[in-house]
Amino acid sequence: MRKEFEEIKKDSIKKIEKAKDREELEKSKVFYLGRKGKLTLLLKSLKDLAVEGKKEWGPKLNQFKKELGEIIKEKENNFSLVLKDKRRDLTMPGKKIKRGSLHPLTIVEEKILEIFKSMNFSVVLGPEVESEFYNFDALNIPEYHPAREMWDTFWLKDKDKEDRKLLMRTHTSPVQIRFMEQNKPPFQIVVPGRVFRYEATDASHETNFYQVEGLMVGKDISLANLKFVIEEFLNKFFGKKLDFRFRPSYFPFVEPGIEVDIKLPGKDKWLEVMGAGMVHPKVLKMGGISLTEGWQGFAFGMGVERLTMLKYNIPDIRLFYSGDLRFIKQF
Repeated sequence: MRKEFEEIKKDSIKKIEKAKDREELEKSKVFYLGRKGKLTLLLKSLKDLAVEGKKEWGPKLNQFKKELGEIIKEKENNFSLVLKDKRRDLTMPGKKIKRGSLHPLTIVEEKILEIFKSMNFSVVLGPEVESEFYNFDALNIPEYHPAREMWDTFWLKDKDKEDRKLLMRTHTSPVQIRFMEQNKPPFQIVVPGRVFRYEATDASHETNFYQVEGLMVGKDISLANLKFVIEEFLNKFFGKKLDFRFRPSYFPFVEPGIEVDIKLPGKDKWLEVMGAGMVHPKVLKMGGISLTEGWQGFAFGMGVERLTMLKYNIPDIRLFYSGDLRFIKQF
């Protein structure tokens, strides 16, 4: 038994390792583990041994049978990998790796902030749930002022600690007051954030959208400074030399107020991109800035969606919130 077992063990492993293909491997498998295979017949011969012989050789033969089966299985897997490689056409282009992408509004907001930070502006954030005081009163829009009709407001049932009505902020301008209360001029900040308006949705209007607000306060600040900052920013943002038009306009928190229009190279149409103006003295006063010390400043606000639509020629604002990955993956 011992001599026959050692011979089968040595020859079987050697033969299986030398097998060049599946067919040759299968023949070796049958030769040793088939119904009439050498190892199978050796296992069947255990019945002719004495009890002590069965106890000694039974476990050894069954253990080797298991090991030989694992060796054959591993060899079969190797043949499968080789076959798979042979069938692969290395001249075919590889599959494109699927990667996530930033939302276009995120891309544009980051670009806007990058430009302003290069102009020494600091980025400041504020709450989306705002009080009536910061959203309206402190910005020279008291209760019953007709200008409040410009902002269709989402009012909340709750009130703040000072019993003032709460709302979803309609613009990022409240952050101006909050910042002025805590900081002394001179300073220059930009405020990105989401705002909310209770209005019908169409190709150019949404109930929530993103704005970037800017504020600079110092001494000897004038419309000339505002004009330079805006033109510098928009030229860098679009990467082109633009034509500009500044038109008088009305906003309660600035005086005088202006609308900024641009004309892209090769285009005949003027496009409105932001509102701006010199900060109203009442707003500075509400922010705790002394007018007698000669402080004055300018402010501006722009819609991130508006700039994104112009930069990438997007026709409908609703695409930003559609959740359609085909749209987002283009960026």
